[in-house]
Amino acid sequence: MATRKARRKKKKKWLWISLAVVLLIAGGGSAYLYSIYHNVRTTVDEEIHKGISGIDREVTKKKVEGQEPINVLLLGVDERENDKGRSDTMIVMTLDPANDRMQMVSIPRDTRTEIAGRGVDDKINHAYAFGGSDMSVNTVENFLDISLDYYVRMNMEGLSQMVDTVGGITVNNDFAFSQGGYNFSKGQIELGGKEALAWVRMRYNDPQGDAGRNERQRQVIQGVIDKGSNINIVNNIGSVMDVLGENVATNMRFEDMRNLAMNYRDARKNMETYQMTGRGIRINNIYYLQVPDSEVQKTHDMIKEYSS
Repeated sequence: MATRKARRKKKKKWLWISLAVVLLIAGGGSAYLYSIYHNVRTTVDEEIHKGISGIDREVTKKKVEGQEPINVLLLGVDERENDKGRSDTMIVMTLDPANDRMQMVSIPRDTRTEIAGRGVDDKINHAYAFGGSDMSVNTVENFLDISLDYYVRMNMEGLSQMVDTVGGITVNNDFAFSQGGYNFSKGQIELGGKEALAWVRMRYNDPQGDAGRNERQRQVIQGVIDKGSNINIVNNIGSVMDVLGENVATNMRFEDMRNLAMNYRDARKNMETYQMTGRGIRINNIYYLQVPDSEVQKTHDMIKEYSS
């Protein structure tokens, strides 16, 4: 039986692979990274892969092999001690390799919708708490009437550490505020890992509410991708693996990652973002965001336009 240390080492290798896919989509070189993939293929495919029942692997595999557009659900989960966590960030990322473009649509965490598999209406981010990544995927598919091909889940604490690993990031702050013991001035600012996490988590003093928070989350994710694509990943593998630890999961296999790395990385050349909107309501003294059917249809059409 493998030792705990050996299992952890293998898991870290897989977690590095997950990050590398994102970095390659962002524009990092693929040749030397592929050699790393080759060495960990067995670990990824036989021991670490985390599939979910809500996604048909064979359908997705054909789409990737044919270089068709794909939809990826990005879940930013704020897991804390003794708490399974909720998906504070839910972004549908569509990659269109034929037109070298990508789209990131943010779904507000308080959106009221039916939780797939439970038959009740609740906040969409509760799907993760009830049924993990599988229920999150099914709920988003049902909400937007789309098909998802992959999911990537990352704990926000891990994203914070990744900011430090790439040497910090630059973001644009719309207004001055204080959060978590840090003061953030208006304009372009530099953030370390802990600062980035505090910057992302501020919500209640933002005039845009959840929409403002989601925009900051997108900026941090994009900042890590941009900075990561411009550093020597080979010299930072140890640090990257140490940071990721237990923080990332995905249903991608080695073969999927290789195909994405080779055929989808130029999609970041033209990126568009969209934030879904709605009206705040209270039901039984609980706050929800009621997204009108017209907004859901608009978002559905946007995703379909990119993925058709």
